Amino acid sequence: MSVFLQQLPALIGVVIGALGSYLAVVRGDQARFRREREARWEERRLAVYADYARVLKTAVTLAYRVASHLGNDPHPHPLPPEEAAPLIAEAATARDAAGEALLLLGSPEVVERARDWVTCVMEMERCLREETRDPAAWQALLERQRTGRQAYYAAVRRDLALPPGHSARWPLPPAPHP
Repeated sequence: MSVFLQQLPALIGVVIGALGSYLAVVRGDQARFRREREARWEERRLAVYADYARVLKTAVTLAYRVASHLGNDPHPHPLPPEEAAPLIAEAATARDAAGEALLLLGSPEVVERARDWVTCVMEMERCLREETRDPAAWQALLERQRTGRQAYYAAVRRDLALPPGHSARWPLPPAPHP
């Protein structure tokens, strides 16, 4: 029995070491799982944020083209409202679907900035449906839309802990006069 008592501290040490190793492995696996899960959700949020921006930008581009047809915008490819109507309807449908994904996965700040941006885009579309011919009012709407887009991108960058990005405000060269 004295041999057993002599071996007991070594046996206890082995049991404690095995238990410690097991706990370290379990904690490491849990931490890795959390990191991987967070990375997957972050990738999904980035995809949702980018998709929402893409469908909204499609609607904005269509609005530029129709506004050009009405004489409000210098866009080089005017589009008559009757030709644009089905494209605008399609863009609105895509925007609604992308907006649902944004509501599901987006942070409250990003969703709020998206609401500000889309509200302005919808005002632009209303202005075009009414066939308003007022270049100054259109320019004010464009400025609000650009500010809304910039705020949306800034909120996305904060949510995803990305570095600050470009403002996307590129000065255009003056249009050539014939």
